Amino acid sequence: MRYLLAAVLLSTSAASAQQALPGNYQQLVTGITPKMVEWRRHFHENPELSNREVKTGAYIAAYLKSIGLDVKTGVAGNGVTAVLKGGKPGPVVALRADIDALPVTERVALPFASKATATFNDQTVGIMHACGHDAHISILMATATVLKQMQQSVPGTVVFIFQPAEEGAPDGEEGGAALMVKQGVMDNPKVDVIFGLHIQSGVPAGEIQYKSGAFMASSDWLKIKVKGKGAHGSAPWKGVDPIAVSSQIIEGLQHIVSRQMELTKGPAVITIGAIHGGVRNNIIPETCEMLGTIRTLDSKMQQEIHERIRNTVKHIAASGGAEAEVIIDTKTLVTYNDPTLVRQSLPSLEKAAGGAVKERDWDTGAEDFSFYGTKAPAFFFYLGGLPQGKDPKTAPSHHTPDFYIDESGFATGVKAFCQLVFDYVKPK
Repeated sequence: MRYLLAAVLLSTSAASAQQALPGNYQQLVTGITPKMVEWRRHFHENPELSNREVKTGAYIAAYLKSIGLDVKTGVAGNGVTAVLKGGKPGPVVALRADIDALPVTERVALPFASKATATFNDQTVGIMHACGHDAHISILMATATVLKQMQQSVPGTVVFIFQPAEEGAPDGEEGGAALMVKQGVMDNPKVDVIFGLHIQSGVPAGEIQYKSGAFMASSDWLKIKVKGKGAHGSAPWKGVDPIAVSSQIIEGLQHIVSRQMELTKGPAVITIGAIHGGVRNNIIPETCEMLGTIRTLDSKMQQEIHERIRNTVKHIAASGGAEAEVIIDTKTLVTYNDPTLVRQSLPSLEKAAGGAVKERDWDTGAEDFSFYGTKAPAFFFYLGGLPQGKDPKTAPSHHTPDFYIDESGFATGVKAFCQLVFDYVKPK
């Protein structure tokens, strides 16, 4: 409630500089909605993995060119950007959608269900838009269409960013938002502010949820290699058991979060998701490897956890006579919503969603949208995709074969983006 009150005061002071949406705005959104659903189903049925979105990028680019936008392809691999210059003076506002799918085999009985397969980690896997990126593409394409139809009334310049590899580039490759930023998508033209949304299977369709400040966690990939000494399983005292040492390390890592971090500043998670060691039941192997993830909502806490992990692993390994190597690869930063921008933007979201806007808690999920926030104030929010009457607690999770979203709230996403473009006023 405190944010809404502040937002009303801020928006009132800036109202004279804001541009009114054209009278036919609602009709334009209604008119593009069937096409938006058609696009979403096309992308859902034809998914492509990270850094392999060749056909997806080509489809997006062809459409954006057909409506007269200034389009650039091959950005950060298969990414697409488009620029719309409005008919009135104003800031440069960027809007972003991600375009890649996941190595998940779809289990939902839809007429447009994905049957696509590909090779991932040397295995043949099913591919599915199991995180809603198909919705993001379609919403941003529809937004570009509506804004193009209102071009003479648009204040300033709009940059549409269709980003590949949000789910992470394959090993040995660059990709995603970090590479887009590196290649200058925020610099030419110089972006003043950027907005993004993410469909959520557990949020009621058409509802918008947000959090000011730290919103989504940073994501680090963790690899720990423990080196012991092989021996016969009947005589472990003749060797150094890296599996036993690894089990102690896993326990010690959990004590970092529960006993060493000041969790009132923000949540943190250390998860070991895979452990590999040995080939036979009576052979103690020489090595054991663990793979995991680290999630934090505070950048200083992130660095402190990294240091504590290294110390914990080193000393536990030494206490068992083993050696250990720690490799931490930062995949995303904390997704941080600029508090001033949030306050200014809330009235716009309220108008777009008919008042269905709620503040929410932190989310330990991660998003590489965070990299755009290093170049300009950023605001990332959730758009609901849960069918009416369904219990959020039973909604299939993202990144699973049963992931499902309702398309009825897509128009709210288009309205939100359009309102933000027209309402944003660059601070003086």
